[in-house]
Amino acid sequence: MAETKNRIAFQGETGANSDLACRHVHPEMETLPCRTFEDTFAAVASGKAEVALIPIDNSVAGRVADIHHLLPDSGLHIIGEHFQRVEHHLLAVKGTGLAELTHVHSHVHALNQCRDVIQELGLEAVVHVDTAAAARDIAERGEKTHAAIASELAGEIYGLDSLRANIEDAEHNTTRFLVMSLDAGSPRPGSGDLRTSFVFRVRNVPAALYKALGGFATNGVNMTKLESYLVGGGFVAAQFYAEVDGHPEDANLALALEELEFYSHEVRILGVYPASPFRKSMNGNGG
Repeated sequence: MAETKNRIAFQGETGANSDLACRHVHPEMETLPCRTFEDTFAAVASGKAEVALIPIDNSVAGRVADIHHLLPDSGLHIIGEHFQRVEHHLLAVKGTGLAELTHVHSHVHALNQCRDVIQELGLEAVVHVDTAAAARDIAERGEKTHAAIASELAGEIYGLDSLRANIEDAEHNTTRFLVMSLDAGSPRPGSGDLRTSFVFRVRNVPAALYKALGGFATNGVNMTKLESYLVGGGFVAAQFYAEVDGHPEDANLALALEELEFYSHEVRILGVYPASPFRKSMNGNGG
C-alpha cells in the first residue's frame, strides 16, 4: 500500500489537461491515468492511488457529463478543489509549418473552444476521445498535414512542436476539479474559508424545493451551486447537487441543513473542504 501515497488518479491519457492539473495540485505525486471516471474512483477505493482529481465543470463548456450521477456512489469524499486555466496548444510533428496543415484533431470540447483559429487556418476538425490521445495519434501518424489541439505537456510527452500557444477563444477558459479521497479529512469549523458539498432529494409535494431551500436564505448561508438531474430512469424523481459556504457545524449552516432535512430526504454530505484561493480572484469575491 505504500506506493499509493505517491499516486493521484485522473481520467484520460497521459498529458491530458487533467494530468496537468494533477501535477499542479500534487507535484510530488505520480499521476495515474484511468480509462473512465469509474476507473478513477476505483483506483482510490482499491488503494492504487491515494487521491483522485475529477473535473466537475468548465467556464465555457459547463458541467462535465455524468459526474453528478457518479459522485454520490463513488464511496469517496471531496477534500479539496482546484481551478485549472485551460491553455490549448496547436501541436504538430517537428518541422511542420502552419501552411502545411489541413486537419486538426482533439476532444470535441477543445475543438469547440478553439473555433476561431480552426476557421482562420481553414482546418478540418476531427473529433477524438481525449486531447492527449489526439496528440499521441498525431505523433504516431507523423504526417505534417495533421495537427492536434492539446496541452503543452502533451506536446512535450509525445515530441511535438507547439505551432501556437493559448489558441482558446475565451481567455477565462477554466476547469474546476474536485480532489477526492477515501478519508473524509473534514477540517474543523472556523479553520478558514470552507465549503460544503451535498446531495438531496425533495419530497413530492407542492413548493417542496422552495421550502427546503428557504432555510439557507433565512440563515444567511451563501449557496454557490445548485444543479438538478434525473435519477431512477424516469422523469419524475430529481436529485440535487449543492454547494454552500461554511461548515455543517457552523450555527447558521446547521440550522439550514436541519430545515432542508425536514422538507427533503436522502440528504448526504459529500465533503467539507477548504475553498480554493482562486475564488477570491473571480469577480472580486468568493462566489
